[in-house]
Amino acid sequence: MSDRPIPLDEYPIHQAPLSMRQVATSDRNAYDRCIFHVLDHTGRALLIVGLGVYPNTGVIDAYATLRLGDRLHAVRASDALTDDRLALSVGPLTLTVEEPLRRIRLTCEPDPAPRLSTSFEQGGTPIADGLSFDLTWTAAFPAVWEPHHTQHRGGRLILEGRRFVQAGTCTGTLRAAGEELTVTAGEWTGTRDRSWGVRPIPGEDGGRAAAESPTEGFHWIWCPVRFDNRFVMVIVQEDADGHRTLNDALLVRDGVPDRQLGWPQADISYRPGTRHPERAVLHLTDAGRKPLELTAEILTSSPLALGAGYPPADDWQHGTWQGRGWTDRRVYDLSDPTAHPRAAYGVTDHAARFTLDGRTGYGIFEHGSFGRHDPSGFTGYDSVAPDRAHRPGEATR
Repeated sequence: MSDRPIPLDEYPIHQAPLSMRQVATSDRNAYDRCIFHVLDHTGRALLIVGLGVYPNTGVIDAYATLRLGDRLHAVRASDALTDDRLALSVGPLTLTVEEPLRRIRLTCEPDPAPRLSTSFEQGGTPIADGLSFDLTWTAAFPAVWEPHHTQHRGGRLILEGRRFVQAGTCTGTLRAAGEELTVTAGEWTGTRDRSWGVRPIPGEDGGRAAAESPTEGFHWIWCPVRFDNRFVMVIVQEDADGHRTLNDALLVRDGVPDRQLGWPQADISYRPGTRHPERAVLHLTDAGRKPLELTAEILTSSPLALGAGYPPADDWQHGTWQGRGWTDRRVYDLSDPTAHPRAAYGVTDHAARFTLDGRTGYGIFEHGSFGRHDPSGFTGYDSVAPDRAHRPGEATR
């Protein structure tokens, strides 16, 4: 019976007069998922791991991508959602909450049946040395809330999410392409984000709102940074005209959220002829209105539209039904940026070295800029940075 109780119903955790099997909305786009970033401080490797549940489409899926040199090693898995909502496992990928908000184990089993690749990205070579890992993510700071996130198209609310973010350390081993990397707390940093709510899943007709209210532009910065004794989180979302729809800059120190750091403004130096950042300065202010500069130096990058299932990926996207027991492994060649043109129209996660007030830290500079963005001088989807250092208000077509 579809309305039978499930084990979670034994606990006093209900938020609505429904079984924990159900969410308090009939929206097909309901979701509940997480993302982890694990990066080494030299820029050699960037691992991204995520898992999501989509209650109203009955799907659970997960992914892992590892940027190592010019290769992006990817594992994706999808299956039918079961009543065991504490089983955070799909295919070879598993998340184990060993201590809530403190310690989480991330594992990816090796491919039990290495096969000859037939995909263009893998060049038809055997992938016996595919991605696998066994890592323990440990929090260094408490989880903190991000701003309540909403987004509309026309008169319709298409995205509403609640999120928290956290930074920590990671230990364990990573294996790919015949290499084994030892992940240590002193030389690697880990960040993570948890979110749930409603977020578009592919396959829905946008209808009148999509036809009459197309997105002219989108500009996004999501930036969690871990220093030895503090954590900084900056988030910015702007429309084509620069109107800011999401904004926060938070400092966590001595184990508690310490203060907000003003209204962040970003100067981004893009690679000529692209919107790929090479360096960025986020201008913040302390409680006494003293200017602070959070500077990001990009170490390596991983486009979320390749392997990780974020739009506009054309091989797999989150929440889509792939059938039972689906697992896909592949390797993308990133040496030629023109080989994956769609990736430029998706968000990219950049592992970065940061400086702030004389301190050095590590974290993620996640950025996406598509279409028109007046403050940056971008006039449309084909507009890119000129063949010199980018300055606000300057761009080229």
